[in-house]
Amino acid sequence: MKPLALTMGDPAGIGGELTLLTWLRLHESGPCFVALDDPGRLERLARDMGLAVPVQAITDASTAAEIFPDALPVLPVPLAVPPIPGQPDQANAAAIVASIEQATKLALAGEVSGVVTNPINKAALYQAGFAYPGHTEFLAALTGATGKQIMMLASPMLRVVPVTVHASLRDSIAMLTTEMIVAAARTTATALRRDFGIAAPRLAIAGLNPHAGEQGALGSEETTLVQPAIDILRAEGIDVSGPWPPDTMFTAAARTRYDVAICMYHDQALIPLKTLDMDHGVNVTLGLPIVRTSPDHGTAFDIAGKGVADPTSLIAAIELAAMLVR
Repeated sequence: MKPLALTMGDPAGIGGELTLLTWLRLHESGPCFVALDDPGRLERLARDMGLAVPVQAITDASTAAEIFPDALPVLPVPLAVPPIPGQPDQANAAAIVASIEQATKLALAGEVSGVVTNPINKAALYQAGFAYPGHTEFLAALTGATGKQIMMLASPMLRVVPVTVHASLRDSIAMLTTEMIVAAARTTATALRRDFGIAAPRLAIAGLNPHAGEQGALGSEETTLVQPAIDILRAEGIDVSGPWPPDTMFTAAARTRYDVAICMYHDQALIPLKTLDMDHGVNVTLGLPIVRTSPDHGTAFDIAGKGVADPTSLIAAIELAAMLVR
């Protein structure tokens, strides 16, 4: 298998530390990856953290597999200014974006097998003129993806898909439609069959309100928005159930009855996933022509540079990306 491309993420966050720690854990066994990063900053970071990680700049991703057992291969993406841990600098926004662009270009060209993204800080990128809500929308534009692209959070214990994502709770409820629920479920069902090898995926559709609306006493959205989506999906032959009461659908017994939970908004999906299995959670973008995964945490500016970052989620993201490629 060709190497995976690992993006820089925000250089003021923990992404660089995770890259180094992940190489230490994987360089003997794989999966192989090539970092799209500033090799000088990774060398300084390894030295400052006391990590024995040789860094080798390369010009061609095809050489990464040969180098990977002995050194961290890096396709150089130079930073404008040296990063300060915990202090994002919009001067480096262009390099952050370039790392994502180059990784995507390599994946589309077949030079790498997929893309794994280190966490970015959206606020810092917005200040520098970044025009996309996040990785998902940017990658869709870069790849020319059609249809619906959605975020799945996956761990060995649970898979969740939020229908609305990076919006306030008030705006998420206002923008929710039957068509959005149907589109998210269709993309999810297709991806579970194609990428995860689940021949007949079972989708649990969450309600929006407490007790799934309590027959309209606590809200009408289950009747006006969610149930019509379920009816459409069932008519298409997709195995869906619901609307599920959100407060009970994530119990151990309930989770045995479905392969993925389709949730109505960001926190409804991510709170149970991160509570159950934060360390092994992986963000997977569904509906792209390339494989893309990411750890399920952010830049963690508060611990950047302190040597306490845990690479478990990034390792899980790399291993899942490799599985999806295979």
